[in-house]
This record gives sequence, structure tokens and C-alpha cells, in this order.
Amino acid sequence: MSEDAQVRCWLVERDYWDEDVVTLVYATPDGEQYYQRQLSGALLVKTDVTAATTVEPEELETTSSEDRERYATEAERVAASHDPDDLL
Repeated sequence: MSEDAQVRCWLVERDYWDEDVVTLVYATPDGEQYYQRQLSGALLVKTDVTAATTVEPEELETTSSEDRERYATEAERVAASHDPDDLL
């Protein structure tokens, strides 16, 4: 993984589903793209959930028009109040 090619994304959503699955959504600051990660509850307790993560551009998905503004607003809020490595 080349650091130059990586994109910083901020935590914008955390959803809890049946079957003990947690979905973490990180979005680019403009809300245009996102990275989603699903973890079991057991794995979540062993994993640090940080305010931001860096991902390869090819791992990003295009955000739906319905979520774009919300993701941008939340990414801006999280970035303004947390360092990237802060645990959330």
C-alpha cells in the first residue's frame, strides 16, 4: 500500500444489525465516496475504531445522492472534533 495513493476517510456511520454484525462507514471529507467495513461483535471488541482511516482509492464506493450531504456534514464534524487516531 502506497501512502501517497491512500485517501483519508472519516467515520460517518455505525450501524448495528441482527446476528451481531456492526457496519462502519467512513467517507471522504466531501462525502462523494465511502468505505464500508462489517465486523462481528466479537471482532469489534478486539478492533480499535478510529475517527479516521486511510484506504486505497479502489476500495472506495460512490456515495448515493441521498447520503452524500449527510456524509460530508458528518465527516466535517468528526474531523473538526477528533484527531484521526482518536478512538470512537
